[in-house]
Amino acid sequence: MFGEPGGDGQPGRQLVQGGVTAMPLVQVTRTYLEMTAPADLAETNPPVGFVVQRVEACPPSFFRYLYTEVGRPHHWTDRLGWSDDRIREYLAGPIALWVAYAGGAPAGYFELKRCEDGSVEIAYFGLLPDFVGVGFGKALLARAVREAWTLGPKRVWLHTCTLDHPSALPNYLKRGFRPIRQETYVAEVS
Repeated sequence: MFGEPGGDGQPGRQLVQGGVTAMPLVQVTRTYLEMTAPADLAETNPPVGFVVQRVEACPPSFFRYLYTEVGRPHHWTDRLGWSDDRIREYLAGPIALWVAYAGGAPAGYFELKRCEDGSVEIAYFGLLPDFVGVGFGKALLARAVREAWTLGPKRVWLHTCTLDHPSALPNYLKRGFRPIRQETYVAEVS
């Protein structure tokens, strides 16, 4: 677990103050990356049995499942409290949701978001923990980039941070993304 030293000086322990448990704090570096031409994509072949499909009418429960299970190891929390109506409203916007399947089971997903500046953001991207480390990440990212370029953007971009899987940033770089900016912030993690 990440965090500042607790009252006993051990890293990663939660602080207890006044009977309230404070969440551990961790310094996070966020890196923004972009791709400016479809030819920049370094292709990769998908593993056998790996299928990616666009979800046209996603039930809020399935959206919540994907977000929660993919994001749990990486401390994704900003959408955990979203109501069904909020999820429907979000998905009715300039979002395209794609889900990866392996042997018929959901393996991961990505969201493409059209931005007002003419770019497309890969807004969320990731695999369920059971499918990490078997080559699906590079195949899913390549598919996300190809689908993003079909929308006719000026550029495709995304961001990652040090809370994401350690292979995330190397995968983005190997697929052809270039870093354009970094920022550091402090986050509470559970």
